[in-house]
Amino acid sequence: MQKMAKSCVFLSGMGGLGVEIAKNLVLAGIKALTIHDTKKCQAWDLGTNFFLCEDDVVNERNRAEAVLHRIAELNPYVQVSSSSAPLDETTDLSFLEKYQCVVLTEIKLTLQKKINNFCHSHCPPIKFISADVHGIWSRLFCDFGDEFEVSDTTGEEPKEIFISNITQANPGIVTCLESHPHKLETGQFLTFREIHGMTGLNGSVQQITVLSPFSFSVGDTTKLDPYLHGGIAVQVKTPKTFCFEPLESQIKHPRCLIADFSKPEAPLEIHLAMLALDQFQENYNRKPNIRCQQDSDELLKLTVSINETLEEKPEVNADIVHWLSWTAQGFLPPLAAAVGGVASQEVLKAVTGKFSPLCQWLYLEAADTVESLGNPGHEEFLPRGDRYDAIRACIGNTLCQKLQNLNIFLVGCGAIGCEMLKNFALLGVGTGREKGMVTVTDPDLIEKSNLNRQFLFRPHHIQKPKSYTAAEATLKINPQLKIDAHLNKVCPATESIYSDEFYTKQDIIITALDNVEARRYVDSRCLANLRPLLDSGTMGTKGHTEIIVPQLTESYNSHRDPPEEEIPFCTLKSFPAAIEHTIQWARDKFESSFSHKPSLFNKFWQAYPSAEDVLQKIQNGQSLEGCFQVIKLLSRRPRIWSQCVELARLKFEKYFNHKALQLLHCFPLETRLKDGSLFWQSPKRPPSPIKFDLNEPLHLSFLQSAAKLYATVYCIPFSEKDLSVNSLMDILSEVKIEEFKPSNKVVQTDETARKPDHVPVSSEDERNAVFQLEEALSSNKAAKSDLQMTVLSFEKDDDSNGHIDFITAASNLRAKMYSIEPADRFKTKRIAGKIIPAIATSTAAVSGLVALEMIKVAGGYPFDAYKNCFLNLAIPIIVFTETSEVRKTEIRNGISFTIWDRWTVHGKEDFTLSDFINAVKVGYFHFLHLISTLKSRVSV
Repeated sequence: MQKMAKSCVFLSGMGGLGVEIAKNLVLAGIKALTIHDTKKCQAWDLGTNFFLCEDDVVNERNRAEAVLHRIAELNPYVQVSSSSAPLDETTDLSFLEKYQCVVLTEIKLTLQKKINNFCHSHCPPIKFISADVHGIWSRLFCDFGDEFEVSDTTGEEPKEIFISNITQANPGIVTCLESHPHKLETGQFLTFREIHGMTGLNGSVQQITVLSPFSFSVGDTTKLDPYLHGGIAVQVKTPKTFCFEPLESQIKHPRCLIADFSKPEAPLEIHLAMLALDQFQENYNRKPNIRCQQDSDELLKLTVSINETLEEKPEVNADIVHWLSWTAQGFLPPLAAAVGGVASQEVLKAVTGKFSPLCQWLYLEAADTVESLGNPGHEEFLPRGDRYDAIRACIGNTLCQKLQNLNIFLVGCGAIGCEMLKNFALLGVGTGREKGMVTVTDPDLIEKSNLNRQFLFRPHHIQKPKSYTAAEATLKINPQLKIDAHLNKVCPATESIYSDEFYTKQDIIITALDNVEARRYVDSRCLANLRPLLDSGTMGTKGHTEIIVPQLTESYNSHRDPPEEEIPFCTLKSFPAAIEHTIQWARDKFESSFSHKPSLFNKFWQAYPSAEDVLQKIQNGQSLEGCFQVIKLLSRRPRIWSQCVELARLKFEKYFNHKALQLLHCFPLETRLKDGSLFWQSPKRPPSPIKFDLNEPLHLSFLQSAAKLYATVYCIPFSEKDLSVNSLMDILSEVKIEEFKPSNKVVQTDETARKPDHVPVSSEDERNAVFQLEEALSSNKAAKSDLQMTVLSFEKDDDSNGHIDFITAASNLRAKMYSIEPADRFKTKRIAGKIIPAIATSTAAVSGLVALEMIKVAGGYPFDAYKNCFLNLAIPIIVFTETSEVRKTEIRNGISFTIWDRWTVHGKEDFTLSDFINAVKVGYFHFLHLISTLKSRVSV
């Protein structure tokens, strides 16, 4: 982030692709962006550039100047400027020296070469990227200099592996704990710590060779002391240098990333055809005319000629050449979104040195969108003078009209949802005069943390509904759009709104959700109503798309991801081994103390409105669920600030001192298991009790945050002065801390054991409860105002509420107690808040790919046309795969069914099971008769 904030980027070309890249870079947070363009706005641009409006076209504004303020308002921390100066063969390129990266779109190849040579030869090299979309074809090229060092090639967290054994051998073999595969690769580097016995390995860095999922070899360990126990191996991130060739060289022998392994030859074939297109533009100063056969034939001749100049000569694919010629003047916005997302990420790699760069070409195409069109007439693709001419040139007018008449239900209006609405607006989805509507729903409000990727929102939108705000912003892109925004969660509770009738009116359902269960629910409704579903998601640089089409593919629910690995209860409670364990423990303590218990307290006193009534019922032998926990809370309820501080101090002693002493009482350091091995060995760590010291920042932070939260739930006022060290010291001087007394409680060590649902109540607990309640009544501490607590909902984004402060302090104190490396506030917030990493680049790419599949669904394309995708822009990798074909289950007599088939049985109020069975029989035998009749007719 710091490197990005110091980086300046020059971006030429403010067409549909350029504005996509600009949007993503400004959202990411570079220091400065200069957008350059010499062209004026045309009606054509309204269907490709989401930041232009009709007024820009009427006034013939320069494209860069027209979008300048709209790009700038995405992020006030980025300096955005525009330039309309000529950029041609005569331009002095020295002005580029102040930029770390140069990005070119809509620039002729000869000028690209000149600028690339300047950037490549500069010292240090200026990173160079060129990108173009020609109709249904796109190209991306990167050159980051002769030697480009990457500090982190994947962005993944370094792996930590618990060790169970190391041999004294050459090479030494390291074995991991059972059921914990290391997931390492040969050639990676590890460092070691906390090894007992073979201490010579501690702190050393070793290159490994993987032997099995649970073992790997290191260097010579024969001269080291024998291994005893324990130890953690930690992956070491090592820099990697990538070598790039200039554009001139790469044209002749390109290194291409293969995206579709069913067509591994395609990148070179497209590379060749696009070089011919570059030559065509040089020769005629224009692109081939739409659906012009003469231009297409000329482009084919150029392709054959240029092929002779390449070192590796691919086959000339006439279909690619013809479709490139026919559609080159057009522009497909979803393809630009996909390429723009990838290109933007390459810019961020260039200026930060993080993640593996593209080496060096990427060709993405949308040929599947036209291969099933058949042979439509020439006029289908010709301009009609509206905002959709660029799209019409690619997919034809008939398919454009189908898009305009679509009824779309978009579930979720976060990052992907915003990008999808942009794609709808540019494509004209839901703009038909008689048909067509986009329905979007999202119950959430806009938060500040949304602004770095949900590009339809601005700072003044914070705390406004996402769906309403996004709908309003989308209408600015395309006022013709018909959009209906809702604030509903899509779940069983809203089935009266989103009924079967509602679903059957939708042509396509698109989910843009983080919640897997919500996705599964929407899928079940699509399955029941035979509706197509387009699903997608991102996590950081990773993304996926999945296409579900009735009668053709499996459903979303046809497969299940493996369940998330849960932390065993005993690990959380007594034997943490990693910072994730202590953070989860602290989050659980927050939920228990400030959410669950207050909620239980309030519900109980809503059911039993007076303490006297409760006391009488207990004394009469009635069992009241939760009463003992509630009475305990009432008896210990603080009433003034000093008592909140006292409660926080007592909790410190319980959590970080007495807990450790109790564990060491149950399991002294020398404790051994039945096999003679030590009880306290990796991954179990013996705790060390912590002695409270107000001068320790971590101790002070816990005390302050815990006391604040107790005061909040018990509605006790406090001031900033109350939180000062002097004030706290005065209060603590009066607090009495009881000495530790060991108990006979059994400590759970079974990793398969789950947290008990209910804690048993002893007779002593019952007697104490009666006594405590009587005392509260006699001292007038059970009034109506005492029977209410404030329930806190964990909120990670409000730094003033103390939630993350409490969890960070509690987690790091527990980590210190168990000799675990602590985590800073940001890492704690990410883990405790279960923050899913999200960036605009992968979001834009994924939404573009979904929109391409939506075009195919609208066109009613066959099974072979649809593609699922998985991508990871960090590596980078983009993989297209065929969708999962629906499985047919054979019954008999040639009858089969799939998950999409239904037999509907209409019953009445007095419909019995016997009636149902008979109805099925009648329907089944009628179906058998129909099948046999059809077969006999076919045979005749």
